[in-house]
Amino acid sequence: MTKRTVKIIKAAAGSLITAGAVAAAIYLLWRYEYLSQFACIDNIVGLIPVALAIVFVGAVAALCFIPHKRATAPLSIALAAVIALSAALFPNALRANWWIDYGQSMTSDSQPDISVYEPFKENSKLATLDEQSALILTEDLPQLDGAIALYPLYAAFAQAAYAEEAYTPDKVIMTNTLKAYSGIISGERDVIFVAGASESQMAEAEKAGAELVFTPIGREAFVFLVADSNPIDNLSYQQIKNIYSGKTANWGTLGWEQGGKIIAYQRPEGSGSQTGIQGVMKDVPLIAPQPLPDRSLVGTNSLMQQITVTWKGVQPALGYSYKYYATVMYSNPSAKLLSIDGVAPTQQNISDGSYPFVVDFYAVTNGQPTGNVKKLIDWILSPQGQELIAKTGYAPLN
Repeated sequence: MTKRTVKIIKAAAGSLITAGAVAAAIYLLWRYEYLSQFACIDNIVGLIPVALAIVFVGAVAALCFIPHKRATAPLSIALAAVIALSAALFPNALRANWWIDYGQSMTSDSQPDISVYEPFKENSKLATLDEQSALILTEDLPQLDGAIALYPLYAAFAQAAYAEEAYTPDKVIMTNTLKAYSGIISGERDVIFVAGASESQMAEAEKAGAELVFTPIGREAFVFLVADSNPIDNLSYQQIKNIYSGKTANWGTLGWEQGGKIIAYQRPEGSGSQTGIQGVMKDVPLIAPQPLPDRSLVGTNSLMQQITVTWKGVQPALGYSYKYYATVMYSNPSAKLLSIDGVAPTQQNISDGSYPFVVDFYAVTNGQPTGNVKKLIDWILSPQGQELIAKTGYAPLN
């Protein structure tokens, strides 16, 4: 084989490898919406994935085409290190996961007073039927647990379907979504009322050998909130994804020039609302909680309270929740719900599905429901159960 032939083969191989690197970089930037949304990237952190992709391609091309001699060995090693490092850092860059756990935009678990929703309590705020329930359980009452936002609902189920003389307070508890899932997986709960499970909760169930059965019982809107002083009333679905993937970090990009940096609060992993935002993002990685501009803004209350924090004369926070929780259970009179793609989260828009973030919530059991658990769930799906869902403030299935 002649030297010329060897050079041609090396050049062809280098070209193919470089083309492959270019194709891989373009695919990843397209796959995670950096190409289509490039004009919306307004911060350095959001540009890092693009920069890493360019560095990766450049280093691959350089490594393929530099002369491979003893004198260039250090350069070749350096280029190989750059290629490996840029590839290794890319997943972190997609989530902007560069920070230690200090002053991050994650709120704590402060919650409203749920005692006003206890079953069989005088002056309770629970919704009630206009007629006697078709189901009255007098023994072996299922123990209910679930998300705080659904507590008024499943407490209303118990008040309607459990005989008062057989009821004890331990039959309806609220430990929050995360602990409720752990309870149903371990077999300590009979049925829990929650939004869909996170990937980590499904992994926990699989590890424990638990068969989680999800029975949809109603619908709710996942909503986004800002302070009512914020002039923006509507965001597009794409703008939401751009914010929570780290591409857009400033209100000015969205039309509010005086708004400054967006403080995009998040909730703890495994909470119902955090699973909700992960569902909204779908296959686009959710940005890691980012450092706040000042420690005074660290979330010491629930997101519903933190949403109206003031920074440099404006209220630049953005957050999310479920509509019932945000408007009934723990409302903030200084906050407002955003329309998405021009559609407000009204009861009608939730019921007909025109609001884009409508989610089912579930009665979850460990294995197929049997006995009184099955009777209760069947009743919840009956007209009476669905009526209680509507009266509580959620959207029934039909």
